Amino acid sequence: MSAPRAAVDVGSNSVRLLVVDGDGRRLTREMTITRLAAGVDATGRFDDAALERTLATIARYRDVWRGYGATDRVRIAATSAVRDAADRDRFFTGVRAVAGVDAEVLSGEEEATLAFLGAARAVDVASPTAVIDIGGGSTELIVGNGDGTIAGSVSLQLGCVRLTERHLVDDPPSDAEVAAARAMVQERLEEADRLLAGQGADLARMAGLVGVAGTATTLGALHLGLTAYEESKIHGSRIPAAGLAALAERLVAMPTGQRAALGPMQPGREDVIHGGALVLAEVVARYGFAEVVVSEADNLDGLVASLASPPPPRGPRSG
Repeated sequence: MSAPRAAVDVGSNSVRLLVVDGDGRRLTREMTITRLAAGVDATGRFDDAALERTLATIARYRDVWRGYGATDRVRIAATSAVRDAADRDRFFTGVRAVAGVDAEVLSGEEEATLAFLGAARAVDVASPTAVIDIGGGSTELIVGNGDGTIAGSVSLQLGCVRLTERHLVDDPPSDAEVAAARAMVQERLEEADRLLAGQGADLARMAGLVGVAGTATTLGALHLGLTAYEESKIHGSRIPAAGLAALAERLVAMPTGQRAALGPMQPGREDVIHGGALVLAEVVARYGFAEVVVSEADNLDGLVASLASPPPPRGPRSG
């Protein structure tokens, strides 16, 4: 039997760990919200406290993966927040110090591919399929062919943290702020249409939509009316278009304290979930999807699957 392997996804809002055994069976999956992207959109640099939280989380995860026997098959991949930060070397140096592993920064295209491979085959969804991964700083849209391969993908400077920091400032946000946020989403989706058209792909021709990552899974839990976050019930659940639109409106109208009190809301997500909900609802409405299917499998699953064979040596990459 081959050795256990581990992957860490360092996102703009959360840091996640997946450890599997030699046969690919899950040993543990964890998520911690550290908000690495806090302030990066405005300053172009990491907030010291956010970086410290993130590195402390990776150090704790190191002890977890070593405890399961994962040693040389470990991959730490970062996304939008690190791509955007001028002082990204602080992150690379810190990760090497606390984990003994060189982090890498995925390009938007690499991130999209991993999300599609992790999600599209994990749920029952109509084909051709699109996958949406709403992160803190960016959103990936991946368009599939009827045979399950990727026809095109885009990475947009649009995420729940970025959208909230730019436009949803009041608590709860004003009507004018919500309108500005929706306008920003539509502007980014027009960009997505142009980029996908250049690849011969079209979101409007997709039969199904899969939503991955924390925004989609939390909205799935809220739609189901769960009193706590239950992965087994959330994975494969369906949010109808009308239900999603109503849920987004409800979250936007709530102050942060009320969102935090919702049963399945993970601490640290309550102040940006309404931004993510607006993004997902606008995508569903713009392209006429009847529903979004929620998948717990995503780019983290793709990352750990990439370690099934011994990887070549890798060092820090600026992506």
